[in-house]
Amino acid sequence: MSPTTLMILISSLATGTIITLSSYHWLLAWIGLEINTLAIIPIISKQHHPRSTEAATKYFLTQAAASALILFSSTVNAWETGTWNILSMTNPQANILLTMALAMKLGLAPTHFWLPEVLQGSTMKTALIISTWQKLAPTALMFLTINNLSPKILLTMGLLSTTIGGWGGLNQTQLRKIMAYSSIAHLGWIAAIAPMMTNIMILNLMIYITMTTSMFLALITTQSKTIQDTTTSWTSSPTITITTMLTLLSLGGLPPLSGFLPKWLILEELTTQNLTLMATLLAMTSLLSLFFYLRLTYTTTLTLSPNTPPIKHKWRFKPKTSKLLTITLPASTMILPLTPMMLL
Repeated sequence: MSPTTLMILISSLATGTIITLSSYHWLLAWIGLEINTLAIIPIISKQHHPRSTEAATKYFLTQAAASALILFSSTVNAWETGTWNILSMTNPQANILLTMALAMKLGLAPTHFWLPEVLQGSTMKTALIISTWQKLAPTALMFLTINNLSPKILLTMGLLSTTIGGWGGLNQTQLRKIMAYSSIAHLGWIAAIAPMMTNIMILNLMIYITMTTSMFLALITTQSKTIQDTTTSWTSSPTITITTMLTLLSLGGLPPLSGFLPKWLILEELTTQNLTLMATLLAMTSLLSLFFYLRLTYTTTLTLSPNTPPIKHKWRFKPKTSKLLTITLPASTMILPLTPMMLL
């Protein structure tokens, strides 16, 4: 793909998201989502491989169906109330349709089936965009309409997503599929806290994006695509191997690291709202995700591949460490002490 074409597509991608973020009219928000979808399709399918074509087709069909559902729900609400304002979604049926559409856009269970397949058919960089940037616009719409959405449906979706995200990742050997199930689980936490505390929801989204970006950049640098590839990542760069381990543990939500912060706040808020059972179930389902994060940590830092080259380092490839990795890494591992400042 030529640099000019890629620049146009990335600009369109950013423009679509910004239009949705800044809109107050449902048609404008829908236009932003459509621009976003149409811009990412060529980026997914640029490999000219049957797998990437399949991924692009699945992504297009799912996102088109979700956009149509958003348009239908807003039309139903406009028919009932006479307004197209995003903040005036008062029709219960329209709100249920909107919740399902946003869940499909985000990859929340039970409409999560497209996400692992699309990520597996994409390149690592494209998978990074789908896992991070593409979550901003639907989350913004959820943020704007959260006062009218059903808390019971969101809590059920959140619990289902954390369960499926943990369970589905256990059986995977492909790192992109593991990151897809990780995304489903993290978005489950976001959906669970959304009806109660939107500021914790935004904080969780920011930390999730930072950790996922850091993890994908580390995998891109070491050229790792399967669990077996992580066993030789130390030959590329021992420093990145250590940082990958810390990022994985942070994704799992272990206490000294940044990933513990949103889970801690969410469990505290759920307990305050007398949803103790929900908090307990969420904490238990996160153990499933923690298992495959720990398995990846183990293969990355504590095992040697049976076919390790006789030389100590990969002499043929000098890793080009991304500057973005040096920015996202401290944020994805070391911001837990800043918790009091973030809650002001």
